[in-house]
Amino acid sequence: MAKSTLIPQINQTLTLIPSLPNDISSIILSYIPFCFHTRAKLTSKSWYNFFTHSKTLIHNLRKNPQIQSTLLVIFPDDPSLSSPYLFDPTHLAWAPLPRTPVNPHAYSLSNFSAISLGPHLYVLGGSLFDTRSFPLDRPTASSAVFRLDFTVSGGGWTCVAPMITARGSFAAAAVGGGGGGIVVAGGGSRHPMFGAAGSRVGRTERYEVERDEWVAMEELPGYRAGCVGFTVRRGAGTEDEEEEEFWVMGGYGGTTTIAGVLPVDEQCRDVVVMGLEEGKWREVGEMWGDGQRGRLGKVAVVDHQLVNGLPQVFMVDENHDICRFNMALNSWSKETTIPQKNQDGSSYGFVAIQGELHVISLLLSVDLSEIRRSRRRKRGTFLSMQIYNPKTKSWRSLVTRSPFQCQLDFRTVVMCTICL
Repeated sequence: MAKSTLIPQINQTLTLIPSLPNDISSIILSYIPFCFHTRAKLTSKSWYNFFTHSKTLIHNLRKNPQIQSTLLVIFPDDPSLSSPYLFDPTHLAWAPLPRTPVNPHAYSLSNFSAISLGPHLYVLGGSLFDTRSFPLDRPTASSAVFRLDFTVSGGGWTCVAPMITARGSFAAAAVGGGGGGIVVAGGGSRHPMFGAAGSRVGRTERYEVERDEWVAMEELPGYRAGCVGFTVRRGAGTEDEEEEEFWVMGGYGGTTTIAGVLPVDEQCRDVVVMGLEEGKWREVGEMWGDGQRGRLGKVAVVDHQLVNGLPQVFMVDENHDICRFNMALNSWSKETTIPQKNQDGSSYGFVAIQGELHVISLLLSVDLSEIRRSRRRKRGTFLSMQIYNPKTKSWRSLVTRSPFQCQLDFRTVVMCTICL
């Protein structure tokens, strides 16, 4: 018998990388950024099986902080009709996500919240129109909660326990780390289609992930909707005992009228804080003095770079300024000005990614002659991202072609980040 027949033949379709054991190859392939997994599947049958059926293994291998990627999740519209997308700001890559389950009786979901908790992405509540309600043009709040598990192979969105109180335009934040829960407070039923009216609630509740259960907590000191919420871990990174708090600021409470006809919101100018261990609210006071602004803009929290053990909180206002929040003084101060302002007055997207503030807007003027001919027929909009680093106090920018076939309205777009 020839010597070559005594050498065992390797089945290349079952080997990830020739001449390497599969356990070593798995570690190497886990370094491929998440947004490129769909393209990597087309390399071979073994790679397709690996990236399709080994998501739990990939997640475990990518727990190393050196290879984890913080991705931006963008919900352009109702997630049951328009696919959300992941964006990798490091590699300028996009990846589509599945749509949420469709409710045949409900449509035009908006004002929902998106929260990431470990490898899970949640969509909570919102306001919508229900064909079974009357009158048909009156929006109703939703209590539905959907979860997308990135460790499940070929999985989509699943329904988890609904909130006790239906709500949209509410404060929400992840608490207790990857295996903790979610706290929500306030909210109402207002829809972007209508500039006023809508209900308001003051109830607070917490979602326990392990038990898949919502637990009622102490109510807010007053009704408010359209508010912003985030968590603060006092003592994080220090020798002091860590204490977790849930901060809620801004929004609108009551309603007044102009000339007894036109309804106008009464803006909430104060901050309230709940200590999650004791579950009690305390009022911090107003953020602005007399004669100052009274409407809170979009808020982003930088928790990668703690200052005195506290996260940095920023807001973008209608004057194209970015302001910093001083927790000790309960006040805002100007930090910087956005270099390139939206001349048409459109809104910005505002989010913190890996310690930097991303100001996102549509790029309306694009020189098509600079686009390669092979890409002329590709549809999509261009997004401009102006990025501010609070540590170095410097700006940089980038432009990327988005996969969205329609222009984004950042007044209603929902965004969050997830680490994969």
